[in-house]
Amino acid sequence: MEALLEHEVNEPNLWRLETPGAKGWPRTARASDPNKMFILSADGHVQEPGNMFAERVPEKFQKRLPRVEVDDKGGRWSVQEGFRKAKLRESTFEGEEKLRNLSGKTPEERLADLKMDGVDGEVLFPNKGLMMWATRDADFCREMCFAWNEWAWEMFGPYNDRLKPLAGICTATLEHAMAEITRVAKLGFSGLCLPCKPVFGPHDHNDPNYNLPMFDPMWALIEEVNLPITFHVSTGRDPRASKGNGGAVINYVSHSLAPTIEPMANLCSSGVLERFPRIKFATIEAGIGWVAWALEAMDEAYKKHHMWARPKLQGLPSDYYRANGYSSFQEDAPGLALAEQFNLVDNFMWANDYPHHEGTWPHSAEAIERQFGHLKHESRMKILGLNAARLFKFEVPDSKKI
Repeated sequence: MEALLEHEVNEPNLWRLETPGAKGWPRTARASDPNKMFILSADGHVQEPGNMFAERVPEKFQKRLPRVEVDDKGGRWSVQEGFRKAKLRESTFEGEEKLRNLSGKTPEERLADLKMDGVDGEVLFPNKGLMMWATRDADFCREMCFAWNEWAWEMFGPYNDRLKPLAGICTATLEHAMAEITRVAKLGFSGLCLPCKPVFGPHDHNDPNYNLPMFDPMWALIEEVNLPITFHVSTGRDPRASKGNGGAVINYVSHSLAPTIEPMANLCSSGVLERFPRIKFATIEAGIGWVAWALEAMDEAYKKHHMWARPKLQGLPSDYYRANGYSSFQEDAPGLALAEQFNLVDNFMWANDYPHHEGTWPHSAEAIERQFGHLKHESRMKILGLNAARLFKFEVPDSKKI
């Protein structure tokens, strides 16, 4: 905390300080504001220790865990099952980039950093652990999810009122998924993280997907334990599909963010949410600018392709998103411009993505002021905290309610 306050913002991050201010706002996002809004981050990432999986998965899987290999020319490569090999380069992080890389290692540090950023609580997702779904071996996947869940609950369970880790679920085998859902619900987890595709890898029509009735027993159990489900970016298939010029941008937009539309379309167009109307789901870190378009596209397909659309729904696909769905974002001016116009204020959730580089920490107030000024006060309050509180069951102080 002290180191952060003394830190000078380096030149590549100066843009993060730009703000039009919050003149006229009944409540602001500033940590120093005694009437500050209740703000939750719907997406934060833990900093797992490097040996977390090695200490917890069975011996027979040890050699398949992520590792660094050195080639005959001395080149160092990151090797992990399911992903293409990636050459490691010497870190050149400076200033805030270096700070973000080193932050968030303990619950106490996270709480101090969040408080400084004006954030009252956060929902926690894996960091290194996002690779636990990167295998077609259901047994290996199950053991990694089990290990991550055990570590996450040991670390953050005592802070579950403000730091809520979500349990990773391996969906490659229905029996495995249901057993772990039952176990983590009893432990006290506040939600579940499912991969964007049930079985890891490129599209294969022989693989099951969430639209199929075979998953009905899992949906019924999820309704019974009353936990929301989330689909985080970069799960389900390798997001590093492109290499060479522009690869970092291409991978981020096309192979990490965009595939998160798929599970949303699966649930909203297949009848799952008619059969299991108490299920709540969220797409995480994929932004919100696409949501209005995707809902219109689903409805258009359902109406204009009625001769092929099955099953026949009681409503339109978009109705099920508005009733059951949520989406998180960090900075997304196009999405916020459409939030009120397309009746999506109750579905969007802000996040600072702490401590990731694509997030807004430690300048979240400025980011909020740049993008939320056109919204009604009630809309700001919902998107910045109250929607996430409702979905993940955070307690909102009476003084912080609308």
